[in-house]
Amino acid sequence: MQKNILHLVTAASLMGAFNASAQAETLSQFFAKSHIDGQIRSYYFSRLYGTPNTVNAYAYSLAGRINVVTAPFLSGFRIGVSFYTANALGTQPSNPARIDKTLMGTSPSVNALGQAYLEYQDKWITAKVGNQLVDTPWLNRVGGRVIPVTYQGVTLEAHPFSGLQLSALRMFRWKDRTTDQFYRDNLYYPGHYEGDSLYGGPNVLPAGTPPTNGALAFGAQYHAYHAETAAWFYQFDQFANMFYWSGHYALPTSFVLKPFVDAQFTREWGAGEAFASTGTTLFGQPGQGVNSTNWGVKAGFQFPDGSLWWGYDATELHAHALGGGAIISPYTIGYTADPLYVNSMIQGLVGVGPGHGWRVRAAYWVLPKQVQLTAGYSQFTTYFSGNSNWTHFNVSYFPQGMFRGLCLRDQVEVGNGGAVGLFPGSGQHSFVYNRVMMTYQF
Repeated sequence: MQKNILHLVTAASLMGAFNASAQAETLSQFFAKSHIDGQIRSYYFSRLYGTPNTVNAYAYSLAGRINVVTAPFLSGFRIGVSFYTANALGTQPSNPARIDKTLMGTSPSVNALGQAYLEYQDKWITAKVGNQLVDTPWLNRVGGRVIPVTYQGVTLEAHPFSGLQLSALRMFRWKDRTTDQFYRDNLYYPGHYEGDSLYGGPNVLPAGTPPTNGALAFGAQYHAYHAETAAWFYQFDQFANMFYWSGHYALPTSFVLKPFVDAQFTREWGAGEAFASTGTTLFGQPGQGVNSTNWGVKAGFQFPDGSLWWGYDATELHAHALGGGAIISPYTIGYTADPLYVNSMIQGLVGVGPGHGWRVRAAYWVLPKQVQLTAGYSQFTTYFSGNSNWTHFNVSYFPQGMFRGLCLRDQVEVGNGGAVGLFPGSGQHSFVYNRVMMTYQF
């Protein structure tokens, strides 16, 4: 009897050991199939205003990102987490006026769990719930600083057949690029609204403005052969409703030059409750509700080592509308992150109000896949913000071999003109912005 019991105990022990071994092997495989990547960024920004009335400003930040996406489990579910950190390393000047606050604010460090989401994916559908990056024309990541913008909500993408993508999203809060928390505000809210620093926006709304419930969006994108088109509808709570369309066509040719042409159209409407309820104006024009129309064209060509294009955008004047017909863009204004063709490093047509502008840009790889030079020139003619022009230069170096993943970049922009007060140093003096950036992707 004791022998039988011993056999049973031994068998049970072996079975338990086998199950533990199998679970350990399964767990090991799970972690092996998970994905981890990251990036290190070292940015130094300097603003030279060329006027004795405005002190020059600068900022330095060493930043990093670690991104973890688990292997699929339960037939298609995954978990994604991204942690962002930035530190000035004691380089901030004692005078706050001398800090380029757009880089990482005035705090000596920023640490944020920018992404933390649950994702489901199969052949046709991808759904995400939680804190996440968003990539749509008027609601996006704004990645030109050390920490990107992320959003809190739900996104859904469907691919019913080849070439077509349908999208829907509902965002409730967002995390600005200079803070570590998610807030129910946007770039029109006052600085330090509920603790959010909001550097980079116009911040025209007064304290006490009711919080926003975020944004709702639906989109459809289709591409076939050499053509692409997309249409989006946005509802920015308390601000505006927006329809946006864009199209792209590349002429098929065996010639070394590959011509292309793009077009876009934006239409906005709504009561603009946040502005109306607080008596807030834009560009000195109070208006009666939101009424905005913008259209643009872009044409150019690509060749083996570069590209050259010219673009034009116009925002029509609506005399009795908010801002005289200005585009209301709660999550891109001041960030130059909108999809319009005419912009510069820190200024775009959205930020200067109704009017028109044109831009020319050239890019050339001096050494294929290693050294790229770009140059651009933008000019704005507006109804309420004066006329201004912006000249941009950029050189980027992408080492190969053992340093693959590294990018060294220097961007310089010179701005002239514009209405006094439109941006620091605007008016009669040139404004020079220089960005020295190093990124390493691993």
